[in-house]
Amino acid sequence: MKISVFGLGYVGIVSAACLARDGHEVTGVDLLPEKVDPVNQGLSPIVEDGVGDMVAAGVAAGRLRATSDAGEAIAASDVSFVCVGTPSRRNGSLDTSAIERVCVEIGAAIAAKSTPHLVVIRSTVTPGTLRGLIIPALEGASGLKAGDGRLQVANNPEFLREATAIYDYDNPPKTVVGCDEADVGETLMGIYADLPGPKIVTAPDVAEMVKYADNAWHAVKVAFANEIGNIAKAVDVDSWEVMDIFCQDTKLNISTNYLKPGFAFGGSCLPKDVRALTHAGQQLDLGLPLLNSLIPTNMEQVDRALERVLEAGCRRVAFLGISFKSDTDDLRESPQVALVERLIGKGVDLAIYDRNVHLARLVGANRAYIEQVIPHIADILSDDLEAVVAHGDLIVVGNGAREFERLPDLMRPGQTLIDLVRIPALAEALGDRYDGINW
Repeated sequence: MKISVFGLGYVGIVSAACLARDGHEVTGVDLLPEKVDPVNQGLSPIVEDGVGDMVAAGVAAGRLRATSDAGEAIAASDVSFVCVGTPSRRNGSLDTSAIERVCVEIGAAIAAKSTPHLVVIRSTVTPGTLRGLIIPALEGASGLKAGDGRLQVANNPEFLREATAIYDYDNPPKTVVGCDEADVGETLMGIYADLPGPKIVTAPDVAEMVKYADNAWHAVKVAFANEIGNIAKAVDVDSWEVMDIFCQDTKLNISTNYLKPGFAFGGSCLPKDVRALTHAGQQLDLGLPLLNSLIPTNMEQVDRALERVLEAGCRRVAFLGISFKSDTDDLRESPQVALVERLIGKGVDLAIYDRNVHLARLVGANRAYIEQVIPHIADILSDDLEAVVAHGDLIVVGNGAREFERLPDLMRPGQTLIDLVRIPALAEALGDRYDGINW
């Protein structure tokens, strides 16, 4: 395939060299002669083990060259990878001026072609940039419409680490393509056909957000490990041994179990243990901004749910599931209970259903807690799901009990639902009568 790569910085030159190695005809494009000239001489403009050898091999084989002429590169290629920088402005926002300028140049060059051209954004851009900036720039300069056959656009985030970029290119944790057309996804996945790992085609804004989710999570992990290390050192514990043991748990610690958007955490362990750890940090005179933020962040999610319920404007509300998770009667530090209490305080007319909690009120270990601490909730707690659903103009699903999957059959026309846990069957059945707390 004939490919042009715009931007011969770190990501661009590594991508160009790997693509040429894999048999594609690659034209690198950059405004700076100090990047273009070395490539044409078989030299790498960056320092990275192995890249120089790949550039030299690509140039010697006639599969890699560089130019400052965007029109020449577009005429000689079918696919363009845009790898220009998107640095931070002083206020933290992205400076997208370079990527917009490149897209205008590409669009003008595409206008002179009669054959289709695919523009692939490898630069890191915030969600909505493809639709809000890049496509308009390309369309405005080319006079074409994205998706009309001659102009195609996609997002393809890279997951390359400095010093290990060639290895990371050849062994990606995943390959993600964001596009609106199936044939675009097929074209790009064809380029990456020999690479291992999951291959995912999704919407452009999802692909853009994935890159930020990855990098924010990596930053959180580093900050988390450092704060745990600071506490461990202060109490003379080997922090590396602690985290080595921590990382061996791939069932919970390194897993998908806690990495799904939803409602606040609760129960008998997480809130209590986070408070104990941050209190220990205070006693040791340690600043722990990440760990100290966990409880406030958790309560922000309760605030968010309260606002969503009140914004619905329904006085009569059915609340389903008040234990902190399904299949338990545990109300200790349940954020659902905290939300219910605040709704009651706002004058909302509530009816509550939770099969497990109702049984606990009769015979379980939570009986004293229900009767002594939250009797005002006990008074409006029912074991009749259909009656509770009928009570509300708005239904709030607080946990993921399987029985709630049949709610669409119990709801009358006009009733709406807010889901705090994401039950897919509800979204599918209710359409625009369904709302998720953060999806």
